[in-house]
Order: sequence, then C-alpha cells, then structure tokens
Amino acid sequence: MAAKRITQSAINWMALSDRVPPHQRAQFQAFKSRSDKYLRSVLQYPEKAPEIKWANYKSVVPVPGMVDEFQKQYAALQIPYPPDTVSTQIDSQERELKVEIEKFKEESNQRIAELKKQLAHLTSLIPFDQMTMEDFRDAYPNEALDPINRPTFWPHNPEEQVDHVSKAAPSSGH
Repeated sequence: MAAKRITQSAINWMALSDRVPPHQRAQFQAFKSRSDKYLRSVLQYPEKAPEIKWANYKSVVPVPGMVDEFQKQYAALQIPYPPDTVSTQIDSQERELKVEIEKFKEESNQRIAELKKQLAHLTSLIPFDQMTMEDFRDAYPNEALDPINRPTFWPHNPEEQVDHVSKAAPSSGH
C-alpha cells in the first residue's frame, strides 16, 4: 500500500488558534512552526524515487553480474507502510466524547433555562432600593424577619441566635 502524498495541511490552523488560551500562544506557535517545517521537509522530496540508470552502471562496474544482482534486490525491496493500529481507538474515544458533550450541552441548556426563570423573577421584582420591608417579606418569606413566628435577636444573623450551632468549630465534648 502506497502512502498518500501530502498536498496540504489537514489542520485548520485558524480554527485551532481561536481555541488556544492566551497563556499557551507561544507553545502553539512553536508547535505550528515545527509542523510547517516538517511539512516543508516532506514536500521537498519527489513523490517517487528517481529512476536508476542501470545500463550506465553495467558499463562502468567491471564485476560481472554485480549490477544485475543489485537491480534484482532493488526491485524486490518493499518498504512496508506502518499499519494503522490506533484509528479504531481514536474513533471510539471520539464517539464517547461526543456523547459526553451532548449530555453536557443538554444539562447546560437546562441550567440556562432555570437561570432565565430566576432572572425573569428577579426582573419582575421591585428594585431593592425601592422595596419596603413588607415587599421584601412577600418576595422572600424565608429570609425576611418575622418577629411573631420566628423572633430573633439583634443583629438578626444566624450566628447571634440562641439555638445556633457552629459547623466550623467541633464540639469540645466536656
């Protein structure tokens, strides 16, 4: 099996460059320059090896049969193309990643829809600088002060209440 001749880069460098973070631009440029250098070095050689003029060698080499033997060995020479052993693994990884990406996109769209609902709710409220304590209690019943049903001590934060148990400090046990 003959190797395909590389006519152009199969990589869309502009699209790839758009995805590279700014702190990795130098590494990306170094990688691209190495890739371009390799491509130029491959393209400088002809696609097929030049023809050997065996008749010239037969007239110059004094040992009989030596050129014929070299010609026979050269014609029999087959350089194997390395077998592709990883494409199936790459394809399976790509399929797995596509499933994960679709799942992430679906979850993200659900989060976006939920956040849009919350945003719509917040925009429907009276602005906080115009809100009264009663408006706040109506909008956020669990967070508003309720001196009748849930009396609290000033400054009305959880840490200052009588029944508060600190989660940060472990109990001493004595």
